[in-house]
Amino acid sequence: MSAAPAAVLAVVGAGPRATGLLERIAANAPELWEHDRELVIHLIDPYPAGPGRIWRHEQSPLLRMNSMAEDVTLFTDESSTLDGPVRPGPSLSEWAAQFSGRGPRHEPYEEPADPEVLAELRTLTGTDFPTRRAQSAYLDWVFRRVLADLPPRVTVVRHRTTATAVTGPPDGPQRVRLAGRATALTADVVVLAQGHLGSAPTGEHRAMASFARRHGRFHLPPAFTADADLSGLRPGEHVVLRGFGLAFVDLMVLLTEGRGGAYHTAPDGTLTYLPSGREPVLHVGSRRGVPYHAKIGYRLQGPRPPLPRHFGPEAVDALLAQDRPLDLRRDVWPLMAKEIGYGYYHELFHAHPERTALAWPEFTAAYDRLDWGGAGLAGLVAAAVPDPADRLDLAALDRPLDGLVLPTPDAFQEHLRAHIAQDVARRENPEFSADLGAFLALLSVYGSLPRLVAAGRLTARSVAEDLDGWWHGFFSFLASGPPGFRLRQLLALSRAGIVRFTGADLRIGTDETTGTFSAASPTVPGHTVHATALIEAYVPAASLDRTEDPLLRHLHRAGALAEDVVTDPCHVHRSGLLTVSPADGRILDPGLGGPHPRRVALGAPTNSRAAAAFARPHTDAPAFRQNDAAARALLRTLAATAGHERGTGTADADPVSRRIRPPCRTAGAPSAG
Repeated sequence: MSAAPAAVLAVVGAGPRATGLLERIAANAPELWEHDRELVIHLIDPYPAGPGRIWRHEQSPLLRMNSMAEDVTLFTDESSTLDGPVRPGPSLSEWAAQFSGRGPRHEPYEEPADPEVLAELRTLTGTDFPTRRAQSAYLDWVFRRVLADLPPRVTVVRHRTTATAVTGPPDGPQRVRLAGRATALTADVVVLAQGHLGSAPTGEHRAMASFARRHGRFHLPPAFTADADLSGLRPGEHVVLRGFGLAFVDLMVLLTEGRGGAYHTAPDGTLTYLPSGREPVLHVGSRRGVPYHAKIGYRLQGPRPPLPRHFGPEAVDALLAQDRPLDLRRDVWPLMAKEIGYGYYHELFHAHPERTALAWPEFTAAYDRLDWGGAGLAGLVAAAVPDPADRLDLAALDRPLDGLVLPTPDAFQEHLRAHIAQDVARRENPEFSADLGAFLALLSVYGSLPRLVAAGRLTARSVAEDLDGWWHGFFSFLASGPPGFRLRQLLALSRAGIVRFTGADLRIGTDETTGTFSAASPTVPGHTVHATALIEAYVPAASLDRTEDPLLRHLHRAGALAEDVVTDPCHVHRSGLLTVSPADGRILDPGLGGPHPRRVALGAPTNSRAAAAFARPHTDAPAFRQNDAAARALLRTLAATAGHERGTGTADADPVSRRIRPPCRTAGAPSAG
């Protein structure tokens, strides 16, 4: 009997999400793949395999991660709830330790070519915030490790180009068109794993850009900061930045240190900014009017809280058993908040018992039976935690400027500098380690939420306003802030007059008479900033209608995929996200009335809403569960294919591993490599 024909998988995107999928394919292949059958995997991405576009080496060395090195991994661990096998691997910090001799050597072993990155890795500790170039080196190594772990009959072909179209019947081969290639790839199954994608400007942003062109001004719509062209901003030019999150921090870095400025630390620890004279003046504001909370810079002082407790599988089951539509703020948030509170108080009682007035068993027995937000729970906390400053107040954390009115801009500068300084000090002082307990519970909540969302039981308005609106912002504000040293730099820039704070609920306008942008906030009534430049300091929102990705644009216009639109009698919510099957990521094809059996999408552009491709260790990351489910389904689908005659087209072969091979030669095209 002749051997079964080779199966072919095409993966569009070669960044962290694609790497995670390959890792799960390697882990599940011994169980689900015939050892004597060939599987060819085509990776299609113009950017480097492993890091992809967002984490590529070619970006400013000043840009850093907002996670500590010990909190970044692409490998599953004992916390991972998977159908496939767990295959542990080193976190970023554990991998870096080998270059200084502090840790075991990890194969394949190769020192990074960039001497600055190598020097950083040799001194990197678990609590350091690495440069993005260091993360790029780690992702490159993980990719090569994954290739080495693939079974002998699985090979990978790299294509350093862009996929522009996919066609093919649901029961037959899929043809993937590549930019600049005359011949399409033919595959049994196609996976879309492009990661975070750009979008064309909205109508509001187009209007702002038109205003800027008419008056010779500068306008930057939402963009990925490493890709943004900031050269049009003049020294001393007044710039309004709308957004106070991570995109703002990156812009702040590039427009200050990136233009030759430097920081000086005095003997008393005071940080001073020394301008180069090339900086613009940055006026920053947002809905909250404050920067994201600084990342916590210490470890738990007590035992790890046993999570989930109040918002886990049983709680989700109980919610789904209710025979009515669900509202996130009314029905779900009390359980989510109670989980966050449990993580907070678990650490407070175990690590700082001198600041509590009840024994932990007594407190938790009462806490478990009381409802979040009720008088009973408030009374319990008041009796058990004598100092109000030690009690968790999520509303105050969420909107710290609510109701605040200050008479002058200078008064607001002083107020916000004090707020930021207090936040940094708290996030670096283990006396406040209860905040880390809350953070870990927040991650647990994030991991439990996707199953509830996938069930489709939330009302359309709640998905729009609560899930995609408030919750996403709240989570990012508390959990995805910058390292503390960035906020100390922000304070130094504020004292130097390079950064000015504008307030909460920022309102942006234009003045045709002066040709300037305006910014005002009710935090400082009567004060308006006029500027000749406007930067939308946040990343583009997902939008199938406006996506810059040619493949998604092609499929969307062809009616071969569906936007995640949530409707009910009261509201219609268009999320801009690609609809996929929650079980295995298969793309919903409106023409088929259900999932396409040969097309899968994973990660950021999908309605799975679990965008992070790598995770904090020991947190049962949702992305790992998705990757595992998708890999197992893919292997089963590919094993069932009969095989077809295929032309693979041309490709660039990247000889980083014996697992990568050049594609077949095609007429008129030389073989790569």
